[in-house]
Amino acid sequence: MHRDPPTFDEVYAAHYADLTVQLFAYFGDRQEAQDVVQEAFCRALARWRKVSRYDDPVGWIRRVAWNLAVSRWRRARTAVGFLRRQPTAEPWADGPEPDRVALIAALAGLPGNQRRALVLHYLADMPVTEVAHRCGVAEGTVKSWLHRGRAAMATQLNLTEPLGGER
Repeated sequence: MHRDPPTFDEVYAAHYADLTVQLFAYFGDRQEAQDVVQEAFCRALARWRKVSRYDDPVGWIRRVAWNLAVSRWRRARTAVGFLRRQPTAEPWADGPEPDRVALIAALAGLPGNQRRALVLHYLADMPVTEVAHRCGVAEGTVKSWLHRGRAAMATQLNLTEPLGGER
């Protein structure tokens, strides 16, 4: 006599609690155990036509749940190992010096083209020809931006002479 395979609802109702208790004993965390068992049942439901015809569909679900549990445990172990290798505290770094804050503020007060020319020329150490090429303008335009930018920054920083000079 051949009997029909059990329905998913029957298997779920009969075995969910038992599987959860088993995995709770493994994890020591009820929520993790419930999550793993739910995931195993979701995977079984997605292929229930095939799983229900196995000799032991509950065994398949149990195996999937345990595989998921072991995978979670391994991921957690890897994460803990990574965290243990991290420095326990960030090293203390002093804030920027007042001169640097003033310089950044002065640069921020310049028009974009002058600021870009000053940064590329003085901080990125690019020659005027390279700055002109990058900005798509003539060298004379870059020189003008540099001159105006230095003069504006000297005023903002209360300097008596313009910053830098031509290189």
